[in-house]
Amino acid sequence: MQVSINRKDLKFLPDSSRVIARFLYISDERAKGIIQTVMGMTEIEAHSLLRPVLRDYSLRHRNISAIFERHFNRNAPLFDQLKIDPNSLDYNRRMLIGSYFTMEYSVDSAALFNPSIMEHPDQSEISKDEKRVIISLRATGEGHISSIVFRTGILDKHSSLTIEPIGKMLEEAQNITRHVYDKKSFTSKLEEMDFHSIVPPEVILDKLSDSFTYEDLKRVVEEVRSSLHLAADKELLISQIVWLASSHYELQFSIDTYISERVIFPVSMNERNGIEDARFVKFTDDNGETTYYATYTAYNGSTILPKLLYTTDFYYFKSLPVHGEIAQNKGMALFPRKINGKYAMLCRLDGFNNYIAFSDNINIWREAKLIQQPKFPWELVQIGNCGSPIETDEGWLVLTHGVGPMREYAIGASLFDLQNPEIEIGRLSQPLLSPNSDEREGYVPNVVYSCGSMVHNENLILPYAKSDYSSTYASINLKELLNELKNSGKA
Repeated sequence: MQVSINRKDLKFLPDSSRVIARFLYISDERAKGIIQTVMGMTEIEAHSLLRPVLRDYSLRHRNISAIFERHFNRNAPLFDQLKIDPNSLDYNRRMLIGSYFTMEYSVDSAALFNPSIMEHPDQSEISKDEKRVIISLRATGEGHISSIVFRTGILDKHSSLTIEPIGKMLEEAQNITRHVYDKKSFTSKLEEMDFHSIVPPEVILDKLSDSFTYEDLKRVVEEVRSSLHLAADKELLISQIVWLASSHYELQFSIDTYISERVIFPVSMNERNGIEDARFVKFTDDNGETTYYATYTAYNGSTILPKLLYTTDFYYFKSLPVHGEIAQNKGMALFPRKINGKYAMLCRLDGFNNYIAFSDNINIWREAKLIQQPKFPWELVQIGNCGSPIETDEGWLVLTHGVGPMREYAIGASLFDLQNPEIEIGRLSQPLLSPNSDEREGYVPNVVYSCGSMVHNENLILPYAKSDYSSTYASINLKELLNELKNSGKA
């Protein structure tokens, strides 16, 4: 029997009007020329040039002057080279220089896809049959650079979703680099990523203590660079070490931002081509405390790095790489609680099959066990997860994606044992959701895909992307789905 799907009319569409103000990098020589030109202006000339800029962009960005100030300060090394004391400049000149190093970037002008959904930490001012939720989405703009954006909404008792007002004053978070690294685990990650194959990393790491900060690392790197004439291989090693270290960071959003205005844009070099497919899950620890985790893929144009993002309030986030031999591929999805005292994770370490891993440490994953291989015609190319498992009375409900003929992506479902999720109880022989005629066209045709679902009022709420362009959602009767899965295991 085919499980019935209730597709909803709600759509999440790209919107080119949603922009952030980013730092515009210009070559040092061109940048110094701009600074010198502005320095040659009278105060009246600088003010007359600044006035229309403030008028045009103050309504598009929250506190545009603070953004200009921040971007002005990023040119501090150039002021040193020009022997200019930046503190001696008048306000108008500082703002004008900052504006020349600022650009708008439309975060989701190209696509808004691969959503996940989770319970909002704030459940106040709603009825008992309703649930306030957060939807995360992969936003793609110019240059196909992906970031994470959010929407909030309320599910009513019939599982109809009403999206709350969407803010227009988008904002990146303040990047805070203050992580303390453990030399032993840092070295292990370099080895996993084969970064030590050219020359040993000791050329840098031996100069650091057993624990060190990003600032300590940068100081040692500059010392090595200034004291030695480095061959190309050692310079490459240094770049790789700094590349890995920059993957640890903290983000802090302003308290006066609405959640739909917060954009997690690529911060470190290992993310410069995008933050891909965040799988969010509300995790409940053994002591009852909850944390929202997201596994995602950092992409720099040639190398991927699995990473873990976590928050408790969606204002402050921390990001760090996932260590271990199995942390080498896309599609890791964390279980919402520990199982038999250990963290549990679904993964696809070979790119084709589903595995499960257990660990005492949430960001170190060493071994995995194969639990699913492609079985049915619609998933013969590959199988993977569509987000974190969902705990039900009957077992762990796992939504999967399968790739079949014509590289068509469909969404399936499986059920695993609650105490031992290595045991598959049942699995749908037909897709739960396949692209229909309205969902086939997009940036990548013939794809439906999800990064996380949830249960509300006995319905499975399934947000999904349509051909890597836009997103929507569907609801499925949970009891009907679980019965079908249990019956499939008896066949």
